[in-house]
Amino acid sequence: MTETTIKGVTRRRLLKTTAFAGAGLLAAPSILRAADNEIVIGCAGSHTAWMEAVVAPHMKATLGADILFEGTKSTVNLEKMASNRDAPYLSVVQMDDPVMIIAVEEGLLTPATPELVPNMVDLRPDAVHMDGMWCNYVQPWAGVAYNTDFLPGGVPNWNALWAPEAKEKLIIPGLRNTEGMWTLFMAAHLATGKPMAEAQYEIDAAFDKLAQLKPNVLTTYSVMSQAFNLLEQGEITMLSGNFSSYALPRKAQGVPVDLAAPAEGIFAMPSGICLVKGGPNPELAAAYVNEMLGPELQAAVAEFSASVPANTTVKAGAIIPEGVPIHAPDWAFVSKNRADWIDRFDKLMAA
Repeated sequence: MTETTIKGVTRRRLLKTTAFAGAGLLAAPSILRAADNEIVIGCAGSHTAWMEAVVAPHMKATLGADILFEGTKSTVNLEKMASNRDAPYLSVVQMDDPVMIIAVEEGLLTPATPELVPNMVDLRPDAVHMDGMWCNYVQPWAGVAYNTDFLPGGVPNWNALWAPEAKEKLIIPGLRNTEGMWTLFMAAHLATGKPMAEAQYEIDAAFDKLAQLKPNVLTTYSVMSQAFNLLEQGEITMLSGNFSSYALPRKAQGVPVDLAAPAEGIFAMPSGICLVKGGPNPELAAAYVNEMLGPELQAAVAEFSASVPANTTVKAGAIIPEGVPIHAPDWAFVSKNRADWIDRFDKLMAA
């Protein structure tokens, strides 16, 4: 898969993509403007553990800042920014790359610069996007999480999801969650036999293959932690599209789970960070982003979340599995079509 020119994204599609978000999620909290020493950060719900254990104490110690986290899906954070664009309450948002593209097109972000965020200069070149509109701060890898008590031999290939013995023992993410794209694209690859760089565009074949997967799918999820609990308890044996920043820390804590890197490949899942246009306390927001990209916090977050750091001066974090391809999708293609795919996926799984 290769990078492509980003296409325009309409306001209509933005609203369609995020229409599932309830009104209660979109309203600003009771605080209208943050105090001088606090900012509100929108981040992934699955990041809550290390945001609270690693990031919050660091920001208090280095910046004297109180960090208020709102953990949810990237598409919900996007709609929060859009719905409150005239009076933003979020200062920084941490989202997946395809949602960042829409945020840029909607004029919701302020670019980071080396003057505002000096640690940008130490990032990998591919970690800075669209002239600093957002940066990747860590990059987990995604494969198939599995329960080691029930599958001691692991998950050697993605075809294992379709195996008869996996009937009602599998959960896959919905397409509102970015990690849901991995099962979709792998379905296209398995159905067509084409290289992933080509197969990602074969969406009809992907949905035909997903239809064949339905007997094995106990349910789909929008809240990953709930699905992971079922995996830990052995109610399911596999959780498709899961990522190193969640599964591997749970493994390290002694939970009977592991993350497989199947033979057909794994997926790069970069996590982005951006400044909200017009957000409260912009100086503190820029300082927060700078710390997130700095060597001390990069090392700590990468180690805690089993992810690859973006800062080139840091040697820490996940060990990327060797011997399997690493796939990165055409995010512009995802952003352009995601709303339609969500509709199609939901109808398929509900049928």
